[in-house]
Amino acid sequence: MTASHDEDTPLLGADAADRASIRSASILKPPTESDAEDGPSSPPEFGNIEDDVLPEESVLGRNIDWKSAYIIAISRVIGSGIFAVPGVILTSVGSIGLSLLLWILGAVVVACGLAVSLEYGCMLPRSGGDKVYLEFTYPWPRYFASTMIAVQAVLLGFTASNCIIFSQYVHFVFDFEPRDFSKKSLAVALLTVITIIHGVWYRAGIRIQNFLGWIKVGLVVFMVFAALYVVIFRPEQKDLEDKPVGLKSWEGLWEGSDWNLGTLATSLFKVFYSYAGLSNLNNVMNEVKDPVRTLRSVSLTALVTACFLYLLANLAYFAVVPIEDIKRSGQLVSALFFERVFGPNVGKRFLPLAVALSAGGNVMVVTFALARLNQEIARAGFLPFSRLLSSSKPFNAPLGGLIVHYIPSVLVIVLPPSSEVYSFILEVEGYPGQVFAVATSIGLLWLRYKRPDLKRPFKAWIPAVVFRILLCFALLAAPFFPPSHPKPGGLFYATYAIVGVGILLFGALYWLVWTVILPKLGRYRLEEKQEVLDDGTAITVLTRVPEAE
Repeated sequence: MTASHDEDTPLLGADAADRASIRSASILKPPTESDAEDGPSSPPEFGNIEDDVLPEESVLGRNIDWKSAYIIAISRVIGSGIFAVPGVILTSVGSIGLSLLLWILGAVVVACGLAVSLEYGCMLPRSGGDKVYLEFTYPWPRYFASTMIAVQAVLLGFTASNCIIFSQYVHFVFDFEPRDFSKKSLAVALLTVITIIHGVWYRAGIRIQNFLGWIKVGLVVFMVFAALYVVIFRPEQKDLEDKPVGLKSWEGLWEGSDWNLGTLATSLFKVFYSYAGLSNLNNVMNEVKDPVRTLRSVSLTALVTACFLYLLANLAYFAVVPIEDIKRSGQLVSALFFERVFGPNVGKRFLPLAVALSAGGNVMVVTFALARLNQEIARAGFLPFSRLLSSSKPFNAPLGGLIVHYIPSVLVIVLPPSSEVYSFILEVEGYPGQVFAVATSIGLLWLRYKRPDLKRPFKAWIPAVVFRILLCFALLAAPFFPPSHPKPGGLFYATYAIVGVGILLFGALYWLVWTVILPKLGRYRLEEKQEVLDDGTAITVLTRVPEAE
């Protein structure tokens, strides 16, 4: 991964840049009286693919500085993953050694993926993330990339997992009976409150998520120092019968390992989920100050921070909590950690409550970013009621994108059985993501060859991109290998992969019907028409133009 320090402004060649800048000058400017006097103004070119190389400022302004950008990235990463996933992974793979190996391998793969996102993000500094990158890379078949991203964002762009972790930890802290209805009700209540905050009080939402983000970073650092205290000073734990068992040999580190390919794949998906969010900033680039420079420095800083804290947190769990207790704990491994270190009062009440707040902060930043992605999809005309969903009225916030995010999140919280919902969500989110990872990685290599004229302030290391492609293909095939120890009475081992493939096939079928079959039967073609809403938001409206006889 290399960065070109003299290329902070991502433009095409000089002539192309001049043409694109002239077109984009009117992107976010509603018509004025002077325009009316001078005659019709040039139509905005929001939908023009070549304009994606130019920065675009949101009608909300650029309110995200470096600190807020760092929190958007790191607070998305440090969510329920580090507090819940280690116990789930250890249960699946069976040994400490294999668990740590997967965390390290996952960090390497995530770094390769981040390199791809950074090259794209610095080259095409627009809000929307993969939507912008795939549309630019694959303009044909027409509307296909946009449709697939829209289906994936709407059907899989939920933040249910952290709502569930918040609810579980609150129940644990206050000794509530963990009934299915109460856990789901609290999870839905959290999501509802956060949606209202981001939809009504835009700036207050940013301040709250910044505050909660720093709490999360501090909590993980505190965990690491607490574990060091236990290991070095070995305080008496009188009330606890089981104590951590030290590993006396290298073989003991790998005892009980399950090397089944399907098991490794599902565990890696959970690791990827824990690191998800390093490219969160790519979704809100229109609101970031100095977007290219900020994206580059924030993403790399967040990557180093996350890898360091995750590895230390896993070591802290293994040093304090007995292995069998971790396997039985499910998503409550950090609660057991705090209880063993600080006792049943502080350890069981105060600190797990901080974990719940951490999960809530993660829901805030995910909701913040995905609402912008949904708004970009609506601006491109790929959602019904696109004018309404694209607008920032009435509270100068993306309320439409928040509603699109809210509905599938609530359904995912409420419908599946509570016992398996967390792991299932992580897996079903991760599987289709590998398809888009392959598409962006191959597309990056294609653009290097096809579009050498594009300025690239950051360049990904080619072997890292190739490694990511190969591993993605392996992960796409792995779920269909039966596990060594299937759970009796559980879901079919490849259910999440089948659901993921089904969602992708639904997207392809929707595109085929909407853009090919219906236009042929109705004898019309789809054409893009640019409009500017009252609040200054530029949108694309897809209109039906009758074919000439």
